[in-house]
Amino acid sequence: MTAKKKVMLLPGDGIGQEVMAQVVRIIEWMEGAGLISFDLTTGLIGGASIDAYGEPLTDATVANCLDCDAVLMGAVGGPKWDDVPFDKKPERGLLRIRKDMGLFANLRPAIVFEELADASTLKRDVVAGLDIMIVRELTGGIYFGQPRGIETLPNGDRKGVNTLTYTTPEIQRIAKVAFDLAMKRGKKLTSVDKANVLECTILWREEVETVAKSYPDVALSHLYVDNASMQLVRNPKQFDVIVTNNMFGDILSDCAAMLTGSLGMLPSASLGAADENGKRNALYEPVHGSAPDIAGQNLANPLAMILSLAMMLRYSFDLDDAADRLENAVKATLADGVRTGDIMQDGCTKVGTSGMGDAVLRNLAKA
Repeated sequence: MTAKKKVMLLPGDGIGQEVMAQVVRIIEWMEGAGLISFDLTTGLIGGASIDAYGEPLTDATVANCLDCDAVLMGAVGGPKWDDVPFDKKPERGLLRIRKDMGLFANLRPAIVFEELADASTLKRDVVAGLDIMIVRELTGGIYFGQPRGIETLPNGDRKGVNTLTYTTPEIQRIAKVAFDLAMKRGKKLTSVDKANVLECTILWREEVETVAKSYPDVALSHLYVDNASMQLVRNPKQFDVIVTNNMFGDILSDCAAMLTGSLGMLPSASLGAADENGKRNALYEPVHGSAPDIAGQNLANPLAMILSLAMMLRYSFDLDDAADRLENAVKATLADGVRTGDIMQDGCTKVGTSGMGDAVLRNLAKA
């Protein structure tokens, strides 16, 4: 068992509280079984932080996150906060924590569990066995570029401006993450850009090619983002690892997520650069949103949050055995026919959020 590690929990808004509660149950069980040893702290982000402090993320919460070994976070936002100023919206807390923690690499797997292949809107033969890793640059690009804003022109017309910008170091560091992952998987990497239109992504392609020289065993290809989006729904199993910029990755990873049948199934990891001791800031969260329409009703699927915990065990703490055990418990739960409403199929047993947590814990105990 590893030394006690500090983990920050940020449940967020909507269903975040409910799915995080199931993760806490699993952490407590794994601690009792001697598999892990965590010191848990809970904080606020998004709308919950706005309600408490008037800010979507406070300096104190950021400091606590930076002091931890890893952060587990739920989703943020909801209609309750639609009317707050733009710079105070719940999503600004999400963008800030990524920036302040230096989380430049977002890893979003899109995996189709055999038991859920029929839950996808695509045909089984198209998605069965799908296992894609999308690596999204997270702290640069058009979401952070300057200048930005809305201005009124002298003639009274309004003008909106957002700037797409990347530098050589930003591109090369995310490319290295993607190449390293490709080396551990199928040694196949697709870089997605729009180099036929955007100069910034011409630079992206050139810098990815530069990094590729250090990875001769990885087969590198390039796709324009519009073609990549088409290929994801036409023949998704052609992909292994995909690397792309912030905005393209935001869009393509949601598209890939829906190939699996439900956003409620998919985790993600956001990683910073390793320091001289090999430690890196890391945040783990489900891909899905806060789903305020079902919040508080014990309906949400907690598996994406649970699988985010598995990613944390693997990537932040090198607890591969514990991660494997948890992922296998999820697979066994699905094989048992246990389903929340979003992945419900004929002949299966429908449960709520806590019921799915119960089922995963039962299978953990069997392993």
